[in-house]
Amino acid sequence: MDVSGKGSNEAGVSDSAARAAQDLRVAFSLLRRRIREVSEAQDLTPSQISALTLVSKSGAATASALAAAEGVRPQSMAATLAALDQFGLIQRNPDPGDGRRQLVTLTDAGRERVEGTRQARSEWLARAFEERCTEDERRTVIEAMALLERLTRS
Repeated sequence: MDVSGKGSNEAGVSDSAARAAQDLRVAFSLLRRRIREVSEAQDLTPSQISALTLVSKSGAATASALAAAEGVRPQSMAATLAALDQFGLIQRNPDPGDGRRQLVTLTDAGRERVEGTRQARSEWLARAFEERCTEDERRTVIEAMALLERLTRS
């Protein structure tokens, strides 16, 4: 592949743009997997961790809203939430707007778990940058992140 960026491929983008996109997807996939490994508790499945994080972000939500956000069937989300409930990480309360539904929120233990997971991930990544990268490399990553942030803005 031409890394100069002068060639182009079937998609009509330069070879360098295609390579950057491919390399970035692979790197982020590997990084995401490694970060999950660092903080995943042995007692929770990946889907339970994902649901717990989603509940944390959404504040209070119905099981059906959580299922839609995760892209899973409501029955699958119900099973995941039942397990989180058994661990004491979530609680269900009647929806004030519709008493037939329940809102799922985190318990104090659930909030502590999510925060501990976030902290473990952040500490691992910071430590990895400290131990495996030079100061110049870390600055390069910071500059690259500014470029990536620009890509995400429409």
